[in-house]
Amino acid sequence: MARGEQPLLSGRSSSDHSDERNVEEEDALLTGQKQQQPRKYTWAFWREVGLLAWAVVATVLVIVLAVLYQHQQQTSSPKPSGGDWKNGRPTGKRNLIFMVSDGMGPTSLSLTRTFRQTVTGLPIDDVLVLDQHLIGSSRTRSTSSLITDSAAGATAFSCGRKSYNGAISVLPNRDPCGTVLEAAKRAGYMTGLVVTTRITDATPACFAAHVNQRAEEDRIAEQEVGEHPLGRVLDLVLGGGRCHFLPNTTDGSCRQDDRDIVGLAKQNGFSYVSDRKGFDGLNFGTGVKLPLLGLFADTDIPYEVDRRNMDDVYPSLDEMARTALTALQDATEDSEKGFFLMIEGSRIDHAGHGNDPVAQVHEVLAYDKAFASVLDFLERDDVEGVLVGTSDHETGGLATARRESPLFPIVNPVISVCPCVCVPLMMPPFLSCIKTPPRSPATPDSPSLSSKRIELQQYIHNLLSTGLGITDATDAEVSRLADSSHDPWPASYIFADIISRRAQVGWTTHGHSAVDVNIYASDPRQAKPLMGNRENTDVGVFLREYLDLEEQVEEVSRELKNVKGRGWMGRVLRDEKVGGEGDHYEGDFRKRDCGCGGVGEGHVH
Repeated sequence: MARGEQPLLSGRSSSDHSDERNVEEEDALLTGQKQQQPRKYTWAFWREVGLLAWAVVATVLVIVLAVLYQHQQQTSSPKPSGGDWKNGRPTGKRNLIFMVSDGMGPTSLSLTRTFRQTVTGLPIDDVLVLDQHLIGSSRTRSTSSLITDSAAGATAFSCGRKSYNGAISVLPNRDPCGTVLEAAKRAGYMTGLVVTTRITDATPACFAAHVNQRAEEDRIAEQEVGEHPLGRVLDLVLGGGRCHFLPNTTDGSCRQDDRDIVGLAKQNGFSYVSDRKGFDGLNFGTGVKLPLLGLFADTDIPYEVDRRNMDDVYPSLDEMARTALTALQDATEDSEKGFFLMIEGSRIDHAGHGNDPVAQVHEVLAYDKAFASVLDFLERDDVEGVLVGTSDHETGGLATARRESPLFPIVNPVISVCPCVCVPLMMPPFLSCIKTPPRSPATPDSPSLSSKRIELQQYIHNLLSTGLGITDATDAEVSRLADSSHDPWPASYIFADIISRRAQVGWTTHGHSAVDVNIYASDPRQAKPLMGNRENTDVGVFLREYLDLEEQVEEVSRELKNVKGRGWMGRVLRDEKVGGEGDHYEGDFRKRDCGCGGVGEGHVH
């Protein structure tokens, strides 16, 4: 190419490799030989593409398999040890533990969780054992009221049928209904009841007795030890309520007659223990002789906040539950059938009736501990089993907020740790003080009466400070307590209100409420029919279906219905009295010893 002449293609636009490419293209035109172009995509490039595609396919495959596995786990029933599953239930040997948290509503959990986090310095995401096993909720109304009592609530569990308030496994037409416990016994299962209230109270009674009205606790005691159309249906009973088993000629009795029900129990084969020493002799259930009757308090076992300071006198709910589980496990070791056990955290309800936040949180914690022990038992046991828990109703209308100022309420759960005792335990010395007459006759204006008033107020200040940790009681609060001598029951409410106000905890009633309550299970796969929002009767249906007892329930119901005469079920109420007489949902107190040294608070609940 002559100097100064431009290459043929020099006018083309340039690029990053324009000089090199222009020369190559010009040479190709001049020589007529096609220049070999470098490959645009090398082997290394395609190898990377292949690896990327394989990784994507593998990731998708892993995700699909994980989703399918999770779906299979959620929709299929686990294979039990010792048997197969059919139609969503086990067919082999199995155990069923049913736990009732009497009076515990969703807010009870909120208050207790916050209390525990605060006083122990736990993070806000630390939850109760119960919280980890929530699967649904239950609607609680009875046939006679939007607000149920424990009798109608427990009848829904034991019979799977709705009934009127006050009914102990009796239907609105006055027919007795066969219970899951009675059917289990008929089918060969071992059976048991564990409670912290009287064993003759509504919830335990509904599983092993039939009376028209829950107040007939003497008759319930008789049926529970075997004076029953079906004979003895219980193998293990642990709780309180000893006074209903002792003749009225004996100290500590509350019976209306002189029948010795402990003696009757022994005639029917029961071994009997009545104190802490006797309970300790059970060795947490190892080597226990069944049937067993254990009654550890005249009426109710004290609130846990008090019981823990009397541990040498009363066993805890957790101790009784573990003892029952071991005893029933050993008793069924060589049997083709397992056992049915009902465990009730009974006194959550009483704390709600009294609007007592201190007792409330400690009762829920005690129930949570027992729940955890049952889970541990199921994990260790070789026999297939399930735990299902729920409440019969909520009590107190508890709210974790109380507006005492224009500002948003700030719940202060720390106040609940201050009291040394619960309100009922404070009542005897308080009532004794306010009922003590002046040392000398006096007129309303006399110095001696004024001095007595000052002395009483000072005593109340000291009682609030040392007993409840309240050091800032107002004059108005002290005066309310000082003026309650003519009606001692409101005093217990006043004490509880003083605590609740400082904790900014609210209550709407001293009775029950109609709020839906939680349902819990050890494994949601085994309790799938109870997931979501259910009627309380669905819980009862599940219990008998899990144990495959539908035929036995119907058989027992027919047998009970055909018993000649109904006198064994007690007094029949007139229609207009059903759900009314004896239905003290407001939480009125009976005048009975509470079992913790205080004037009674054996609520109808």
